[in-house]
Amino acid sequence: MSSINLIESFQEFKEAENIDRPTMMKVIEDVFKTLLRKKHGSDENFDVIVNDKTGDLEIFRRREIVEDDMVEDENQHVALSEALKIEPDYSVGEELYQVVDVLDFGRRAILAAKQTLAARLGDLKKNELLKKYAERVGEIVNAEVYQIWKKEIMLLDDDGNELILPKTEQIPSDFFKKGEMVRAVLKKVELRSNTPFIIVSRTSPMFLEKLLELEVPEILDGLITIKKVVREPGERAKVAVESFDDRIDPVGACVGMKGSRIHSIVRELKNENIDIINYTTNPSLLIQRSLTPSKINRIDLDNENKQAQVFLESDQVSLAIGRKGVNIKLAQELTGYTIDVYRDVVDQEAEYDIDLEEFSDEIEPWIIDEFKKIGCDTALSVLNLSVEELVRRTDLEEETIVEVHSILNAEFEDE
Repeated sequence: MSSINLIESFQEFKEAENIDRPTMMKVIEDVFKTLLRKKHGSDENFDVIVNDKTGDLEIFRRREIVEDDMVEDENQHVALSEALKIEPDYSVGEELYQVVDVLDFGRRAILAAKQTLAARLGDLKKNELLKKYAERVGEIVNAEVYQIWKKEIMLLDDDGNELILPKTEQIPSDFFKKGEMVRAVLKKVELRSNTPFIIVSRTSPMFLEKLLELEVPEILDGLITIKKVVREPGERAKVAVESFDDRIDPVGACVGMKGSRIHSIVRELKNENIDIINYTTNPSLLIQRSLTPSKINRIDLDNENKQAQVFLESDQVSLAIGRKGVNIKLAQELTGYTIDVYRDVVDQEAEYDIDLEEFSDEIEPWIIDEFKKIGCDTALSVLNLSVEELVRRTDLEEETIVEVHSILNAEFEDE
């Protein structure tokens, strides 16, 4: 047997995924050249030819014809008497081409070749996978839940490639079942122990940005630009948008008629509140917009140190800060300013208000901190809210809030 059809003999490589056929054939050629070097010490006088269409492999050996007593290296020279047995017209000095039977390598060598080939193709597949998905970082993918673990979920995309959705990249209220389709953004591709891992995310700001691109044609067309996206996954997100066409309202275009465009995104993000604001280079106005839904009375800016003091009515403070401080945190990320919120006192009653810190001997500091998180930093700001409202907004027990109300009321009754 002078040739071997590798496409039949190496069935597991017939449809090598992610590897083009010429590349695969080049690898096969290299593998057999390695076999030749092991057997003959050199592959210089061998031609390994692989047909990239049929997979046929042929190996030709080139040797110079010399006088019978001049053979020094059987790998380089062949005796004239031997050559004449093959073709009577040969003469000294000519080159003899002979087809090498692949089976002459022996079954053990062929098996080793298959193992080497498998390793080489495996490496190529990893490299192709890394390259392919590295170029797709930032794209949204639809994948099926294949395996669920405690710290991560394995997904399979349309090509059958494994994607990893870590717990840290899932929205807190996400709950998936095997076989369910999931949308996420390709975040990064990394090597772990020489194995490529494709990481996807549902918490990345990039995911929200790409969802907006899908829902708002004006963004995809370049008429509206997303300047920045900040998120607290599952809680709230803020998106600054800008349009260079005065005829287009970027906020209205993103929200859609009666919220039609934004609603589908909100559902995808598990009812995450999304604030779309008009971007501006005016820092004061940008801070005011970023603190939506609160209404601001005035702002004192320190542009050099990137600090802002914001003054609001008492009932607006908690809105500016938001639940667990999320609103003000996102506003700071969006604007790049450190924002301090203050109550803008204009009524006489406020003269008798007392800072909560004054009650630190009766109320534990961690409880005071809980009230401050929702913007209640004075006695009246706490008393102005009902027990039910405070239970809803804080992580405090009802009994604790009732006790705090009692302590604060007692202070004002004494006054």
